Amino acid sequence: MTLPDTMTALVLREDGYASGSAGDMPTDLSEFVSLTTVPVPQPREGQALIKVSRAAVNPSDLMFVSGQYGQPRKAGMPAGFEGVGEVVAGDTPLLGQRVSFFGMGWGTWAEYAMADARMMIPLRPDLRDEDAAGLIVNPMTAMAMFDIVRADGAGAFLFTAGGSQLGKFLIGLAKDAGIAAIPVVRRAEQAEALKALGASEVLVSSAADFADRAKAVMAEHKPRILLDAVADQVAADLFFAMPRGARWVCYGRLATTPPRLDQMGQFIFMGKRIEGFWLSSWLRETPPEKVAALVGEVQGRFASGAWHTDVSEVLPLTEALDRFPQVLATKDAKVQIAP
Repeated sequence: MTLPDTMTALVLREDGYASGSAGDMPTDLSEFVSLTTVPVPQPREGQALIKVSRAAVNPSDLMFVSGQYGQPRKAGMPAGFEGVGEVVAGDTPLLGQRVSFFGMGWGTWAEYAMADARMMIPLRPDLRDEDAAGLIVNPMTAMAMFDIVRADGAGAFLFTAGGSQLGKFLIGLAKDAGIAAIPVVRRAEQAEALKALGASEVLVSSAADFADRAKAVMAEHKPRILLDAVADQVAADLFFAMPRGARWVCYGRLATTPPRLDQMGQFIFMGKRIEGFWLSSWLRETPPEKVAALVGEVQGRFASGAWHTDVSEVLPLTEALDRFPQVLATKDAKVQIAP
């Protein structure tokens, strides 16, 4: 296969992190990325070049490009953490195969992307591109964090951003395992749809009776795990209302105002703890055979229809920057890019 010398990509405009305090999730990305022509990267030992079919646009991508993620940006490099495509060159036996992958340096918001050859996931032929484009960040995070719930022996667990794609995956896992999933959402209209998926209870943080409902849920289900993508005062208040031995597992920071922790004695006398979860660390630290088994389960869930990826917009790469402000401003937008 003859490869072009150049390609179109959405590349980062700045290095490092944003200065000042954290801001809201951006919708207009023109300040942070630009559409330009760059050289097609050349894979070295242990690397593979992939012709991108679809690329995901996750909240972590938006935080990264705006300099609010836990990794520094590098100006001139394409953005985008994950995608799906065909391996077209590199140090790998997977040439010609369709794979899901993490972008490595050269991200996925481009016609071609680079990946660590060891981290690519060969795909079942019955897996849709829209599912394969987001196979890693949300599904694998859901699987890994649900393992925390199972290992704890919890009969119930709470999680924020309950209407997110990841939240819906957690509900499906909990339903199959007979564990009570209790999502926390801001909008009441999300509640019935999540109950239809299998949520045992839904807590609506904007409701006037939220505190009373939360108290009743704590008394009935006694959840010991809080999986939190928001890190706001609602999450903190729920955590301090949870029973002895509760764990607050923070895997995101969607809130711009940090929570107030005003019941520190609970860490001493009730054995509670706060911890972080980052998928990249989990993938490095988990035995490869376990990761492979969970990857197989993820693909099986998508192929069977037990899980599906909600995609509200698929943006052509050359139009994405202009259309981001409108589509990302839509509530619960799930966006992908097609080079």
